[in-house]
Amino acid sequence: MKLPWPLPALITWAAAWALFLLAPRAGIAPLAGFVAAMGLVALVAWRLGAPAWRRMILVAGFPLSVVAAGSAAGALPAWAWLLPLILLLAVYPIQAWRDAPVFPTPAGALAGLAAAAPLPAGARVLDAGCGLGAGLRALRAEYPQARLEGLEWSWPLALACAWRCRLGALKAQVRRGDIWAADWSGYDLVYLFQRPESMARAMEKAGRELRPGAWLASLEFEAAGWRPAVRLGAPGAKPVWLYRAPFRR
Repeated sequence: MKLPWPLPALITWAAAWALFLLAPRAGIAPLAGFVAAMGLVALVAWRLGAPAWRRMILVAGFPLSVVAAGSAAGALPAWAWLLPLILLLAVYPIQAWRDAPVFPTPAGALAGLAAAAPLPAGARVLDAGCGLGAGLRALRAEYPQARLEGLEWSWPLALACAWRCRLGALKAQVRRGDIWAADWSGYDLVYLFQRPESMARAMEKAGRELRPGAWLASLEFEAAGWRPAVRLGAPGAKPVWLYRAPFRR
C-alpha cells in the first residue's frame, strides 16, 4: 500500500526504535540492536519507490534521532520531545502530506518563462503552494507587471511569506488556503513545484478550471500522459514543463 509522505518515514523510524529498544531485553547487545535497526531502515529505503532525497532523509533520520536522544538524555523532560512534532505538524500539516514537502524554488529556475509563456501586464499569476516565497520571487523576476498571488496551506509558512512580501519589494498577495479547493479559473498562469504523484490531480483540476490560453507551469515534474507546449531548462538544470489550456494528451 502506498502511503503519503512522510508516513513511510515515521512508521519506519518507529519500527527501528522499537527494534533498538527491545534488543537488550532479548539479550542482544545495544550495538547489535542498532545495526539491526539500521538494516531495517536501509531495507525500507532500498525498497521504497521514492526520490533519492527522500530515501536519504529516511536513512539519516534514525541515527540522528538516536544521537539527539543520547545527548539530551536526562536533560529534558519527556514532554519536550513533543515540541518538534508539534512544530513539524504546524509547518507541514497532515492535510498537506499528499503535496510536496517544503522545498524552495531554486534561484534562476524559471529563467526564460516569460519568453515561453508571455502574459499581458496585469495578468494574474498564482504560486500554488508558495512556501516562504522563493517561487514568488522567481515569478516576479519574469513577470514584473503581473499580479502575483501566493497560496499556502501551512499557517506559519503563509504568515512568514506574507511578512516577507510586506517588508520587501515583492508585491505579492499571500493568503492561507488549500490549493486544491481554490478556484484557478481567474488566473492566466498557475505555477507548481509539487511532486510526481500530484501532477495527475493538478492536470485534472487545471483542465477543468483554466480558461483557454491559460498556462500551467510545473518545475521539474512532467505530467505523464499530457503533451507539454514547451519544455524549458538547460542541461543538468531542473526542467520547467509548460502546458497551455486546452491541454492535449
